[in-house]
Amino acid sequence: MKITFHGAARTVTGSKHLLELEDGRKILLDCGMFQGHGADTDPLNRHLGFDPKELSHVILSHAHIDHSGLLPLLAKEGYEGNIYCTPATRDLCAIMLADTAHIQEYDSVYINRKRKQNGLPGVKPIYRMEHVEAVMQQFCTVPYEKTYKVDDGLELRFTDSGHILGSAAVNLIIREKDKVTRLCFTGDIGRPDDLLLRAPSPFPQPDVLICESTYGNRKHEDREISQKRLLEIVLETCIQRSGKLVIPAFSLGRTQELVYALNNLHNAGLLPPIPVYVDSPLSVNATVIMRAHMECFNNELRKLLQNDPDPFGFDQLHYIQRAEDSMKLNEMKEPMIILSASGMAEAGRIKHHIRNTIESAQNTILLVGYCTPDSLGGRLGAGAKEVRIFGKPYSVNARVEQLNAYSAHADYEEMLQYLSCIESRKVKHTFLVHGDYDVQHDWRQKLEAAGFGNIEIPDMHSSWEIPA
Repeated sequence: MKITFHGAARTVTGSKHLLELEDGRKILLDCGMFQGHGADTDPLNRHLGFDPKELSHVILSHAHIDHSGLLPLLAKEGYEGNIYCTPATRDLCAIMLADTAHIQEYDSVYINRKRKQNGLPGVKPIYRMEHVEAVMQQFCTVPYEKTYKVDDGLELRFTDSGHILGSAAVNLIIREKDKVTRLCFTGDIGRPDDLLLRAPSPFPQPDVLICESTYGNRKHEDREISQKRLLEIVLETCIQRSGKLVIPAFSLGRTQELVYALNNLHNAGLLPPIPVYVDSPLSVNATVIMRAHMECFNNELRKLLQNDPDPFGFDQLHYIQRAEDSMKLNEMKEPMIILSASGMAEAGRIKHHIRNTIESAQNTILLVGYCTPDSLGGRLGAGAKEVRIFGKPYSVNARVEQLNAYSAHADYEEMLQYLSCIESRKVKHTFLVHGDYDVQHDWRQKLEAAGFGNIEIPDMHSSWEIPA
């Protein structure tokens, strides 16, 4: 068996891992978009590194766009097989891929207007809505903990990774002639104390482990401390300075967790009487889907539902869908909280809200998740004094705060806890993906101390033979 890493290799986004078996079968794990790579992002997303028509099967760990966002491109370029995922992942992909197609079509109009002014040829979206509609017909759902026979030499089992709704570790039993290989791709590993979701589940012992490493050298803040700090930031910004609190948050997962946190503050009588706006059509739709998959929630949230039937709604909370209503928020001067996608502040309505608040010291921009260094969120988090938004420079006068307790990724201690369900000495090959290169080196040292050996950090498009 050969494994080739066509994405999330020494970087966090663009998950694509290709298994090539001796009999010619080709199995793709994830097909994600690159995000936050500046001018390199578009060309990275247009060149997969393999021929989709040659794929036998596609298996998807979860619905985040950096794991699923190029699935429509597979359909566009000739892939006709199944895409295996959990039921919640399928439901989320239906809205998230459609949203991504719409963003591409909208952005291409803006970009081509600028290119035409400079005498340059226009660019086309990577895919359109028709390709999303086509690829959604290829989804095949498999529930957690069910062993599913994909073909005569391949068995699949999803175990809950606790990262977002429907997220899973991909566990495979691969038969090649007389050889049996057990492989686990962790996908993104969630946190054991997530506010909404169940803790990650144990997974079967693998021979080959493909493991994420996003926070392989970091420890998250205590959730109770972050909850207290969130309230402090709200009071400092909206009450003391009469400003706006703008929070870039991914539409799926972090938005709902922050709404839930604010809902708890509201129920406790601690949230001041200011409006809270969730300004993202995708966030609205994702929240509807979360309400339909209560089976993924943890016991604490299930208990709360007995007294609070809607933890994603309270009197001060308003969900915004129409673009004209979003634009009105920028005209309003009163204090408010705005949650809007994307989490890295690279696309969507959040860029407009940041542009309209960043030069006033009254306001605060709160970062609550991982941002690639080249993204707008990454530059703000690194302390940039000036940033370019839509091609124009803006002085960073607003306060920039960060809370990493709301990250959907486990920190290194939590990842080690997750991996403790297997025997490290029985893992013959370990590959680290989904992390910045320096972080992966630190994570490798921690894994070696825990007994893991033969740990590799693949580069883009690099291949590794797994011997018999």
